[in-house]
Formats: sequence, C-alpha cells, structure tokens
Amino acid sequence: MKILKYVILSSFMLLISSLPLFAQAMTAGEIIQKSHLAYYYAGNDGKAKVAMRLISKAGNERRREMIMIRKDEADGRNQKYFTYFHQPADVRGTTYMVYKYPNRDDDRWLFIPSINLVQRIAASDKRSSFFGSDFTYEDVSGRDPGSDNHTLLKEEIYNGKECYVVESVSKGGADYTKKVSWIDKSNFLPLKEEYYNMRGELYRQFTADEVKEIQGFPTITKRTMKNLKSGHRTEVAFQEVKYDIGVSEDLFSERHLRKPPQKWIQ
Repeated sequence: MKILKYVILSSFMLLISSLPLFAQAMTAGEIIQKSHLAYYYAGNDGKAKVAMRLISKAGNERRREMIMIRKDEADGRNQKYFTYFHQPADVRGTTYMVYKYPNRDDDRWLFIPSINLVQRIAASDKRSSFFGSDFTYEDVSGRDPGSDNHTLLKEEIYNGKECYVVESVSKGGADYTKKVSWIDKSNFLPLKEEYYNMRGELYRQFTADEVKEIQGFPTITKRTMKNLKSGHRTEVAFQEVKYDIGVSEDLFSERHLRKPPQKWIQ
C-alpha cells in the first residue's frame, strides 16, 4: 500500500513539474511590466499624428495637434521621444524631447520658438500638466514599473474584456499615492486606470476608448483622462500610427529641436 501511495505521489509531482510556464500564476509586478512594454514599446520605433481635445466642465474646448515620434534602444530600456506641435497657432513650432531611462529621472527639453529658447525641464516637472492637458509629462512617456509596489487585487470583466486588476502604490515621485489598473489579459494594454491622492480620494481616471491592431501591435488609438475634481477632461486620438519606420538617431538633438526635418513632422 505504501508503495502504491509513493507511485501515485511521484506521478502527481511529475505532472505538476511538467506543466507549461504560462499555466503558472503571474505576479502583479510581471503583469505591470508586460503592460508597460505593450503600451510604450510597440515596435522598435513609432510615429503618429495626435489630435488632443481639452474640454472644460462647462463644455468649452481647446485643441492641440502634434506629431509624436519614438525610438527604443530595446524593450524596457532607454527610449527617446520627439513631439512637434502644429496647432494651435500660438504653439506652432514648439518641440518637446525626452530621453527616457529606467531607474532614474528622464532628461526633458522644450523649444519655445517665440523666444528662440531651448529650456531644460526639471525632473520634478514630470508630474506637471502636459501642455495644459489632464495628462502629465510622465503619463505621455511612461513611469518605470519599479517606481511602485504592485499588488494583484482580483480578476474581473471590464467592458467585456477579462482583466487583471492591479494596485500600484507609489514609492515616491509620482502625482498619485495609489493607482488601480484594469489590464486586458489578452494583450496587456491598460483599459482603465484610477489615480488616488494623499487623502485616498479618486481624482483622475484614464480610459482606453478604442483599441486597434496596427502592424500586429494592439494599440490604444483613442484615450481619455478625466480630472474628477475639476470636471475637466482630455480626449486624445492617434491617427496614421506607424511602427518600425526607421527613425534616425540624429533627430533627437538640440539642433533638430530648433529646426526639425520636414519629413518627420509632416
């Protein structure tokens, strides 16, 4: 009888050890890391025309139109971002550039054509509004997953999609103390994010309003950030999205901040 129990136990342990890795539960940190790569690192580089609507509680609207370009060193590693503003007229020609680094503060520059000045943006300003919108500078280029502590709260259906629900508590240097994310289990894109302040109040909410597959990469092409305190919201549409287009390294320079090549900003 003891021999039979040993054989059964050994067979069970062998079966467990042979299960594929994907059958094992993912940690919250692994989920957030995969989401970060899916959201910010699609392809080796990318370009899009971006239309931004800033809408007040009363319904008053302002618009921003820009070109956004990204180039990656490798997945999860250094990135460079270049943004050129076409509209409105008072910001036309303004350029914004980011050198993004994991595990330390990014380098950010802004060129203001009206005064012909390249200005370095302080690291603390990453929590500031991105050109008057409800997105912060950090929202645009991403926050390093290691900057927060992550906990998997549950799994649930959101807008018909099976999602991981992950709580991320800031270790510092964020505009929130806690963020809760609904992450699509099929592609790891964030479908909703809730941001909480130091008093534990929900004050900002992000939603992915449209997701399309572009060149094999699931892409959030319409997104909204709402300020639940002021009633203001920012709606963003990404158009003519292209990946792996061979963005040149020399685009990301002070010289091109002042005078970007036409082929990249059209």
